[in-house]
Amino acid sequence: MVGVNDQALSMRPFFFCGIGGSGMLPLAQIAHGLGHEVAGSDRSNDQGHTPKKFAWLAQNGFALSPQDGSGITSADQVLIASAAVEDAVPDAARAKELGLTRMTRAELLSSFFNEAGYSVAIGGTSGKSTVTGMIAWILSEAKYDPTVMNGAVMKNFVDADNPFASARVGSPRIFVSEVDESDGSIALYKPTIGVLLNVSLDHKSIEELRALFGNYIAEAGCAVINFDNEEARNLASRADQMVSFAVREPSADIAVEPGSIEQSAFGISAAVLDNRSREVFPLILPMPGVHNLSNALAAIAAVSAAGIEVRTAVMALRNFAGLARRFDVVGTSPGDITVIDDFGHNPEKCAATLRTLKATPGRVIAFFQPHGYGPLKQMGDELAETFARELDGDDITIMCDPVYFGGTVDRSEGTERITTLINGHGGHAEHIPERTACGDAIVEMAKPGDRIVIMGARDDTLSSFARGVFERLE
Repeated sequence: MVGVNDQALSMRPFFFCGIGGSGMLPLAQIAHGLGHEVAGSDRSNDQGHTPKKFAWLAQNGFALSPQDGSGITSADQVLIASAAVEDAVPDAARAKELGLTRMTRAELLSSFFNEAGYSVAIGGTSGKSTVTGMIAWILSEAKYDPTVMNGAVMKNFVDADNPFASARVGSPRIFVSEVDESDGSIALYKPTIGVLLNVSLDHKSIEELRALFGNYIAEAGCAVINFDNEEARNLASRADQMVSFAVREPSADIAVEPGSIEQSAFGISAAVLDNRSREVFPLILPMPGVHNLSNALAAIAAVSAAGIEVRTAVMALRNFAGLARRFDVVGTSPGDITVIDDFGHNPEKCAATLRTLKATPGRVIAFFQPHGYGPLKQMGDELAETFARELDGDDITIMCDPVYFGGTVDRSEGTERITTLINGHGGHAEHIPERTACGDAIVEMAKPGDRIVIMGARDDTLSSFARGVFERLE
């Protein structure tokens, strides 16, 4: 952040470049809720994608303009844009011409976050959005009024006034937010409570992640650490205060009684053990997968560090509705074919989703749209191993070309290499470049009992694609 102190920032209007994005939209909602004048642009709006979202923004006090620089009208504005927005983008070029201060999403978010009297950060390679939603719901049910920044729509907070509830605007003194390691911006946050879910390969090398997450834990007033994850557990010595949680490690502060886990296609239950008091509480979670049980333990541990009773947290999670695009069941057709919309995009997230599917009978048709050429190059080998390892011989993986929003990224290494690797590892994968053609192939091959999962990130139209596949099956 250059040239803006907190007092001056509080008086400035913001212009969000890419205001409809999963990271920008909730931050724009929070800024607007805190009294800022907010305007923005988005290529998706210019191209006619997700029109309901942009209509809602326009109707609720967000001034929208084409992404042609016309919305940049005053040097008093602050341009909010990701580092990936190049200077040649008209909004960025116009802002530079007028001498606007430019901030990244993380710089603005961390400014709001660090100003709060009590703050909870959720970090880790996988599970951040779900745990953020869980903590937000527990705090809300406990009659606190948190402001929440999330990267996904929290179904518990959706209503007619806010159908895009990836943010909750409450008291600015209690702030809950997921924090991102992929761009290194996690270093900007100074949380009262810092949750570390896991450390695994995504956008950065393991060595870089160890440094980032280690410093994050050291900065937190109290760290909440997943002892099932070896890399996270190894960083525990960096914490001043700590609450640990684990599904598999019974000695963690918040643990699970051995043998108590019961799974179904749409939920999981377990006996949660608070080793600090030796009390046991029955958790019934209306979302499937051991990874979601781990997420629930993380949320329980975090709010307990804030002084909320484990009993209160466990009861609140019985009514947790989940997040959009996190194992989000679109529907089951009359022919008994289920379509699931999911945010899985890195090896760990994809593995968690596929394991949840394979915990119950039926063939899996896994569609995967890589969320960029850079990430595909960084983790393509691990992704291939994941799909080959987690799926059986009857299952099939279908991949289209990576999503591409323009720019100068190297596109020499694409999806075909990944499907070749999957097949080389003993899996069954096909590369079909166009997504529409992938949909045609999925509908044609689907048969009763199949589960079709639509996976990918950074593309709002994936949900529409999933609904389209389901509607054709109906």
